[in-house]
Amino acid sequence: MNNAEIKAKGEKYCMNVFNRLPIAMVRGEGSYVFDADGNKYLDFVGGIAVNALGHAHPAVAQAIAQQAATLIHASNYYWLEPQVRLAELLVENSDFDKVFFGNSGAEANEGAVKLARKYAIMQGHPERKEVITMKNSFHGRTLLTLTATGQDKMHKGFEPLAPGFVYAQYNNLAAVEAALSDETCAIMLEPVQGEGGVYPAEPAFLAALRKICDERDILLIFDEVQTGIGRTGKLFAYQHGDVKPDIITLAKALGGGAPIGAFMATDKVAAAFNPGDHGSTFGGNPLVCAAGVAVMEYMLAEDLPGKALATGEYLKAKFAGMIDKYPFLLEVRGQGLLLGLQLAIPGADIVKKCLEKGLLINCTAGTVLRFIPPLNISRAEADEFLTILESVFREV
Repeated sequence: MNNAEIKAKGEKYCMNVFNRLPIAMVRGEGSYVFDADGNKYLDFVGGIAVNALGHAHPAVAQAIAQQAATLIHASNYYWLEPQVRLAELLVENSDFDKVFFGNSGAEANEGAVKLARKYAIMQGHPERKEVITMKNSFHGRTLLTLTATGQDKMHKGFEPLAPGFVYAQYNNLAAVEAALSDETCAIMLEPVQGEGGVYPAEPAFLAALRKICDERDILLIFDEVQTGIGRTGKLFAYQHGDVKPDIITLAKALGGGAPIGAFMATDKVAAAFNPGDHGSTFGGNPLVCAAGVAVMEYMLAEDLPGKALATGEYLKAKFAGMIDKYPFLLEVRGQGLLLGLQLAIPGADIVKKCLEKGLLINCTAGTVLRFIPPLNISRAEADEFLTILESVFREV
């Protein structure tokens, strides 16, 4: 089928929940994808920060193929070697002691909230069931994580929402302090708000949150679904500073394209869970964990976080020059290869023009161009991206 045929069948049979572009992707190779009409695109969306190693990376493809021919799935009633290997890689390269595997970022965030509430009970505070999250945050699409998401527009039509969440302004300590109560069990936030417009948390804000949590014996949760696994120039975004959360959530890049989510916690916090408190039929199955092992091993061996940091700084410098030339470009934000270019105009038309020139980018929060390519893009590919983007800026 060609693009038009796939689109027509998709509109007939698939639920209308995505604002899809009128192309159908059928193949990927490295930093490029190809549609059903044979058109080639440089991919700076990367599956929304999923394809950290690019498309069809040999290490991931081979790991999946080998595992598929060995054992695709078995119940978590038994120990599974790929799951244990991936857990070891995550723990030994972080400040956490235990891991739980699920299937998505939303599930990881929901599990983190469950663990925080159970920890409060373990500490003798059953009244603590409330979580403070940030305005303009994004934590998932399940009913609970949708409620945790601090965006009113996403709540409309899904009431009644899950109880137990209050919102504070990001990077505003006074707002967090005002939201605190005797029922607070945790504070949850993204180290960089991705969907909210690519806003990094200020180091002083994170340090103050850590102090509040320590003083009250409540938990600090970092949603690193988008920032984790090398995206910001460190394996985990929290490693850019001295603030260590009690729980961290992961997904997106962890499987290199295979659907996996995870949350990690310190031994003290993880001890709140007992057998039967949480679970997942597919979570941590051998196939996706084999992919995760391949991603982690390649990521560490090739220092992809370091390469992402260097490429990100290169792009930031180029963006600074563009900002001086084009009045509708206001600011560049972000870390590593999670970058946002703030516009003074809506970004949808720029996304469309880039698509026509063979470049895939994304617009979030209406006026922020977000760039989240594979972490192993070459300098030549980065320059190709800049050339196409500036050609569109000249037209605008």
